[in-house]
Amino acid sequence: MQDPWSHQTVLLSEAVQALTINPDGHYVDATFGRGGHARAILQQLSKQGRLTVFDKDPQAVAAAQEIAAQDARLAIRHEGFAHLGELGMGSADGLLMDLGVSSPQIDNPERGFSFRHDGPLDMRMDTTRGQSVAQWLETVDVPTLTEIIRDYGEERFAAPVAKAIDRRRQEQGPLRTTRELAAVVAGAVKTREPGKDPATRTFQAFRIFINAELEELQQALNASLPVLREGGRLVVISFHSLEDRKVKQFMAGHSRAVVDRRVPFAEPAPMPLRDVSRAMPSATEVQGNPRSRSAVMRVATRTEVVV
Repeated sequence: MQDPWSHQTVLLSEAVQALTINPDGHYVDATFGRGGHARAILQQLSKQGRLTVFDKDPQAVAAAQEIAAQDARLAIRHEGFAHLGELGMGSADGLLMDLGVSSPQIDNPERGFSFRHDGPLDMRMDTTRGQSVAQWLETVDVPTLTEIIRDYGEERFAAPVAKAIDRRRQEQGPLRTTRELAAVVAGAVKTREPGKDPATRTFQAFRIFINAELEELQQALNASLPVLREGGRLVVISFHSLEDRKVKQFMAGHSRAVVDRRVPFAEPAPMPLRDVSRAMPSATEVQGNPRSRSAVMRVATRTEVVV
């Protein structure tokens, strides 16, 4: 399959290095994308090693199938990483989640993720399931719309944007394309940071909502603990503050010792994670790939699994 849209994997060597690959181990790439991390992991695995990849995007799954046709070590699951728990307790030596939207998704107008290209207002990661943004916008009420734009897009003009969308659909009918939506948002957002399109935050909010990204991330983080073996690494790359906050809070909450105040001299309860660290792209990487500038990688190690 020839993909006309290229993708530059963010924090490629850093993420794979953070996994501390055991050549005979089993690793999980929970967000295959276009396979940059997956290919690098496979290069470090022996014939006995295995890699399981997850992705909701049919095009990403097709790209993974091309690799699997030549490499039996690769197993593919066409579903979101909320299903990680189905892998079984203690089944993985390392787990990687790259939460970014891939360049082929952004750059392909037919996917409807970007306000820079005109295309159908879709934004679904899995185009075979669920409502598109266009379908959802036909019926959503203004208070709900305001809440989603505010909470998922961190947009201070959420109320004016929601009202403008409602006015547009009442006067001219449903919104169908990305440029139609971008134009409505631009008319409602009075000021914006230099160099940032007025539609940025609203598009982010709709993409996060329509794909239930934050809910699925929380489910995946929770599932990661029983799936990881002792000493296994959890590596998560985030690209905006909402998801990074969830990752940070999850790792902190499962690595800080908790003292029972009722028994202050007792040993703190054992925590499932340790050695939490953070890394960001180098200046060189950001210069070569501007889309990496907001990336944050957080790493934690699974402690002894107590059954």
